[in-house]
Amino acid sequence: MGMTLTTLAGHLDAELHGDGDVVVEQCAGLLSAESGDLSFLANTKYCNQLETTKATAVLTKPGVECPSNVQQLTCDDPYFAFRNAVIALQGFKQHPEPMDANERGISAKAMVHPTATIGEGTRIHPCAVVEAGCRVGEGCHLYPGTWIGPEATIGDDCILYPNSVVHDRCKLGNRVTLHAGTVIGNDGFGYATHKGIHHKIPQHGIVVLEDDVEIGGNCAIERATMGETRIGEGTKFADLISIGHGTTFGPHCLLVSLVGVAGSVKIGHHVVLGGQTGVAGHIEIGDGVQAIARSGIAANLEPGAVVGGAPAIPVDTAKRNLLAGTGLADLFKRVKKLERQAKKD
Repeated sequence: MGMTLTTLAGHLDAELHGDGDVVVEQCAGLLSAESGDLSFLANTKYCNQLETTKATAVLTKPGVECPSNVQQLTCDDPYFAFRNAVIALQGFKQHPEPMDANERGISAKAMVHPTATIGEGTRIHPCAVVEAGCRVGEGCHLYPGTWIGPEATIGDDCILYPNSVVHDRCKLGNRVTLHAGTVIGNDGFGYATHKGIHHKIPQHGIVVLEDDVEIGGNCAIERATMGETRIGEGTKFADLISIGHGTTFGPHCLLVSLVGVAGSVKIGHHVVLGGQTGVAGHIEIGDGVQAIARSGIAANLEPGAVVGGAPAIPVDTAKRNLLAGTGLADLFKRVKKLERQAKKD
């Protein structure tokens, strides 16, 4: 359904510069937008795209100039406003009803143990399995191939995409999303090496995901040996991330793809770990730390630190080292030339 720019501006708390009767139908990026689309500009380095965009209207910060043929809505945070516009115009993803579902929305081909508790409005698709003693909240979607282990707890409005796994006794809060192939609560990597043989240490702990956590595809979060591995409220993971046993995250962290965190790490709130970052075990990372891609964090980091490199050092130094490294081959040639010259002299 379309929306006039006047109505949309009020919904987004944005200031309209243009014709308020113009209608936009959906959202798109500046380069791919067509007539009838709403787009956004959050980074001024893309200002040149305003000259060629076919979007009907664009969200920007105040002070950005748009071509006369483009309607403009200004606000302090155009990226967040664009997010809200997507919801207003297109809504969230709609989940299909399970095939062969009964009146409660549970497929005849799903396997739900008689002792499991399933909340009102939860949909369970074919080939999903809910084991004994599980508690699944209201309004959840369990897609095909999902396995919920014995006595696990799933909160309200959770989405478990195909082939995601929640092992026994693990706990998911409300509005948790697990993307396809993700495993919560597999055994931690714990072995005692004795006389050259690695002996498995039983992993009796659990994993806890707090409210509004979203875990990307093919991630693995290990259960603790004792106690719990915990992912704080509002934390978001991209794909292909591994978290070791006994590690804890504070709320609202962001992890980009291919991050690996070893066991027994304590991570504060609003920490950001760039892609392919590795974190050694038994250290503490303070609140608000940011690590750029391919960082190797081997020691404690103070709150607010911004680091890069391996081992991780302050990011400005890491960048200078990286730039210096790009000229090492030429430097090597110069040194060899000077050495030959010195021998002649």
